[in-house]
Amino acid sequence: MTDFSRRDFLAASAATAALGALAQPLTADQAASPTLLKGKAEHVISIWLGGGMGQIDTFDPKRRGDPVKKVAGSYYDSVDTAVQGVQVCEHLRRLAPLMDRVTAVRTVHHEVIDEHAAATNRMHTGRPVSGTVVYPSLGSAVAHERGAAQDGAPPYVLIGYPNVTRGPGFLGSKDGYLYLTDTSQGPAGLSRPDGITPDRQSRREAFLTALRDRQPKDAETVLRDYDAAIDQSLKLSGPEFTRSFRLEEEPSDLRNRYGGEFGQRLLLSRRLIERGVRFLEVSHNLNFLNGTGWDVHNGGILKQHELIAELDQAMSSLILDLEEKKLLDKTVIVITSEFGRPPEFDGGGGRGHQGTCFTCVLAGGGLRHRGAFGETDELSKKIVSDSVSVPDFFATIHAALGIDYTKNLYDGDRPVPITDRGQPIAALFG
Repeated sequence: MTDFSRRDFLAASAATAALGALAQPLTADQAASPTLLKGKAEHVISIWLGGGMGQIDTFDPKRRGDPVKKVAGSYYDSVDTAVQGVQVCEHLRRLAPLMDRVTAVRTVHHEVIDEHAAATNRMHTGRPVSGTVVYPSLGSAVAHERGAAQDGAPPYVLIGYPNVTRGPGFLGSKDGYLYLTDTSQGPAGLSRPDGITPDRQSRREAFLTALRDRQPKDAETVLRDYDAAIDQSLKLSGPEFTRSFRLEEEPSDLRNRYGGEFGQRLLLSRRLIERGVRFLEVSHNLNFLNGTGWDVHNGGILKQHELIAELDQAMSSLILDLEEKKLLDKTVIVITSEFGRPPEFDGGGGRGHQGTCFTCVLAGGGLRHRGAFGETDELSKKIVSDSVSVPDFFATIHAALGIDYTKNLYDGDRPVPITDRGQPIAALFG
């Protein structure tokens, strides 16, 4: 072999080796790091509209319909917003001038249509119901990843009735929620009975410590979780955290701006994030004004505007309140529902269910808001552009909180993608 051919051979070998190195599969961290989106939000206030908010009657209005003549379309007129080209329902007049802090994601979709329970599970866990795995809710996943923002606060609070779809699933009770249903009382069980003096409480805690000292160090996970729950409850029963529930400390004009019980729940949510709660879900389906809530079949639609107006008042007050306290960029506000509503009217003038195209809402959180994202057809029945799956929507929330949406959680030794491989809405970042 000549010197020239030997040099050619060595050069070719080096090039081949370099190409081979480049062709090696990247690790998960290497693959994700160049494009991983990461926000700086610290908290989530998630508003749940049980029953199915109709996007065509709220955040994705279209031409006016007629329930009597069975002409498909919106039930109400629409109004312009602070964002050019973006309109909302006429009963969202207070939110309209604030839509530059909001993005109505109009192209969310899943395949669940006729089953409220299955759709509720999908919109809390981001996945279909499984016969083998109990998946954690979004709130529990966030609690697992970020924990409480301050010591002595629970990471996850539910203002509404408890339900397995809102729970920690395979993550375990340590990532579960504290719940309450009445803002005037706070969570049941945190307040000590009048007969329990500080001395008596101290004796009880000493006795508990003695019992724990006799417990085997290799106690089962369920026992360790139970002990953790006891420790957390002792912290939460202290005066610092329970003071969060004293809404009477707020100025009366502010309380009035928030409105009724639902508004007071959102006001309480603001107080709770100030105390260090990471994730709150606030249910709007405990204060129905029309007898059916957002599930507006037949005559249930007649007073739907009262629900919309109540949401409008409370949500707009929350945005302005958080903004005034320099908390809006730190707090992602979310509105979700089981599914949407079709443009057609049913026999009683109401609407059925539609999971193939509906709206969820994001506000605050330091996101680059645009009023609306995604385009639907002339009747909000089909997606035209920028389709967003439920995992994509969840990944957007995770990314806003700085959580790695590409990582796995573990059910025992079984890896489970945290968002079922969702990708965030990149247009809302940067």
